[in-house]
Amino acid sequence: MPAFKTPFCGYAVRFSPFYESRLAVATAQNFGIVGNGRLHILELSAGPPGAAGGGIVPTAAFDTADAIYDCAWCEDNDQLLVAAVADGSLKVYDLSLPPQSNPVRSFHEHSREVHAVDWNPVRKDSFLSASWDDSLKLWTLDRPLSLRTLRGHSYCVYSVAWSPRHADVLASASGDGTLRLWDIREPEATLVLPAHELEILACDWDKYSDCIVVTGSVDKSIRVWDVRSPRAPITEMLGHGYAIRRLRCSPHREGFVASCSYDMSVRLWNYRAVDDSATTVARWDHHTEFAVGVDMSVLVDGLMASTGWDELVYVWQIGTDPRAP
Repeated sequence: MPAFKTPFCGYAVRFSPFYESRLAVATAQNFGIVGNGRLHILELSAGPPGAAGGGIVPTAAFDTADAIYDCAWCEDNDQLLVAAVADGSLKVYDLSLPPQSNPVRSFHEHSREVHAVDWNPVRKDSFLSASWDDSLKLWTLDRPLSLRTLRGHSYCVYSVAWSPRHADVLASASGDGTLRLWDIREPEATLVLPAHELEILACDWDKYSDCIVVTGSVDKSIRVWDVRSPRAPITEMLGHGYAIRRLRCSPHREGFVASCSYDMSVRLWNYRAVDDSATTVARWDHHTEFAVGVDMSVLVDGLMASTGWDELVYVWQIGTDPRAP
């Protein structure tokens, strides 16, 4: 399936949890350093390749005065999604309303850029934000102020992920080199894990275990952790030439992890592989600039998407070439 060209640099891509053909893309002008942002809503066309936008059709777009670094779909309303904005705000959009009626909510408590958002997949009534002000915040749509502020990281929080099985448990990754586990019923982090020597830019939970968390770092490594015995990683996956920017654990294949990197590549790994030679399942080099967004569809086994600073969005099936028509 051909790529979709955006006017700005891609930063994040997320498949809808309700519609197989729908995805959102967060973008930023001028590499996210200064300028506007745009949130794109795209649909995969059922028509022949090359028709109606080459198989990826834009259906809505929402502009912001600052860069958008991440986005997340609401888990209990198929029309809502939230964007993480560089001005420190979170903006909620309703696809059932015209662009001029959006955003329907705007939350602004962070003092610096919001770099990541994640919607609770278990309780489905709340979402998290992670910011360069070193904090995380817990939100619901029906309250104007955050419910909780989680502090403990000593540097920018780059990534946050809810546990796929426990409604109150989450993981966060920071530039301070730590992975922290939180239970929002507790006042402080329940586990502080010095997971990497350099900044950690990404983390995600294994969807088949409530004890396995994966981290990706500026040190070019991906490490898999069992939080029950966190002294050392279960395994380390090496191969990227530069920092790992984002990770996604497969919702369909146990042990499979997708990653994207500043080396411009997207990789698929199997950390349960018996030997190192079998760890890398696939590598794709379709981006010509930093690859910074990757996702795996919850609804369609093997369907992947990526975006990068080359202003392109690709959607493809594992086993195929993202650039193939």
